[in-house]
Amino acid sequence: MNQKGTMPEGAEKKDRRAFWTNPIGVFLSAFFCCFLWGSASPSIKIGYVLFSIGSDDLPSRILFAGTRFFLAGMMVIAAGSIQNRRFLLPAKKNWKYVAVLALFQTILQYVFFYTGLSHTSGVRGSIINALGTFFSIFLAAFVFRLEKLNSVKTLGSVLGFAGVLLIVTGGQSLGVEAATFAGEGCMVIAALASSLAGCFIKIFGQKENPVALSGWQFFFGGLVMTAIGLCMGGRLAPTDGRAVLLLLYMAFISAGAYTIWGILLKYNEVSRITILGFMNPVLGVVLSAIFLKESNEAFSVRGLIALALVSAGIIVTGRKKIRS
Repeated sequence: MNQKGTMPEGAEKKDRRAFWTNPIGVFLSAFFCCFLWGSASPSIKIGYVLFSIGSDDLPSRILFAGTRFFLAGMMVIAAGSIQNRRFLLPAKKNWKYVAVLALFQTILQYVFFYTGLSHTSGVRGSIINALGTFFSIFLAAFVFRLEKLNSVKTLGSVLGFAGVLLIVTGGQSLGVEAATFAGEGCMVIAALASSLAGCFIKIFGQKENPVALSGWQFFFGGLVMTAIGLCMGGRLAPTDGRAVLLLLYMAFISAGAYTIWGILLKYNEVSRITILGFMNPVLGVVLSAIFLKESNEAFSVRGLIALALVSAGIIVTGRKKIRS
């Protein structure tokens, strides 16, 4: 403590780093993020019911998603401003990066994500969504040249793709309809858009605060989707107060999980955090089974094998290559 009774800035930063690098703190923080992300699929499907949105009501789905991300953007900007002790605003020359991210990370990803979830189960959606991890590996290696592809990453990707293929092609034995473009196809496109956005963030983040980029792209992406949904005739008809609370929670899913995950990546090696992402599809499947009554699909032999393959793929790709 100094004479004013406050902790010196250096000591404060050291204490903060100690918490975010402590193994227990890292695991609990990562688990919390994955719980939030895992709850997204069931939350969206429950939201369709609470806001009276039909499976073929595209305008209302876009409006629903836009409202969520508009609120999420404000949350991220507020949290980032508090953390940085200044209003979080990108430099003038970097607003073009916000526009690119808003297009891929919010608009394209979530138009397809929300459409896909209205035509498939929460369990399938949670597992297919994990494809983003494996798409990112190949995009980073062959399109953006950000890193090299090695045998470990290839093995992990093969395991992950095998798991997704298993869950998508197992329609009749899982007791659900076969794969469709409107359902599983849109989920795959959403995962690809997410992967592209991740690569863009890695590139743009070298020139601008990643939290500022994410917060403002959520804000403007959500604003554009809200405007499009309204112009197309979309409407939100909340059945009761639970609908509003759910919408706020869904905004927090994006804002809270992204902010905490970003802090973990700041203070730890990327591989140490990425490997914990295996909990994302696991929690998504478990929460879908609980809240959407999809336990028959989630805990079927095929469903469990698919989940195990995807989780193993994430763990393998997140490991450092062992040198002999």
